[in-house]
Amino acid sequence: MTADANTGQDEVPAPQPHSIPQPQPEARVNRDMEAVMALERDAELMLRVREGDETSFALLLERHRTPVVHFLYRMVLNQAVSEELAQEVFLRVYRSRTTYEPTAKFTTWLFRIATHLALNWIRDGKKEKGQESLNEELLEGVERQVADPQPSIEQELVYQVKLQEVRKAVEALPPKQRAAVLMHKYQGLGYAEIARVLRCSESAVKSVLFRAYETLRSRLAHMA
Repeated sequence: MTADANTGQDEVPAPQPHSIPQPQPEARVNRDMEAVMALERDAELMLRVREGDETSFALLLERHRTPVVHFLYRMVLNQAVSEELAQEVFLRVYRSRTTYEPTAKFTTWLFRIATHLALNWIRDGKKEKGQESLNEELLEGVERQVADPQPSIEQELVYQVKLQEVRKAVEALPPKQRAAVLMHKYQGLGYAEIARVLRCSESAVKSVLFRAYETLRSRLAHMA
């Protein structure tokens, strides 16, 4: 009797199953918040520029000049021209400061200007076929099949050949398709943003990208 009573009193609770950790939304929320804050920061800086704050314009230039130069270079395939066009992009931004209204993303407005200038330069027949190789960033998303972090000479030569093929495939796209691919693939713009830049519908953007990617898949199928 006593043993039974003691057993009831001293019974150890059954171990509870370990709870399975659930995905925490905080990380994604933080990323979204950072993105929103970055957009708000751009708009805030541009509004200060509108009020005559030269320092804010210098900050905008520092934040966005490199992505704009890279985008323009991939469009015109000439480093000197891309630098000149980038200067013109920011000159136009500065000249438009007094009429700026934060009704759209600053980057959408910025790349609309850059795309317009690049397409005009190509349309005017000023394109020069340089011998420069594309920066390795152009192969972003294309896995480099090298196990050793220090590739051999043979591996490096194979990589350079592939790099040239990708460069030629992108270069051969019609200018509007090339612009859409660069904005979508390398600048991370969505369909709606690209549509605003190119001044067309989202369905038109999807159609342009579909044709461009199909062309690239066909031309680079042997590299798969």
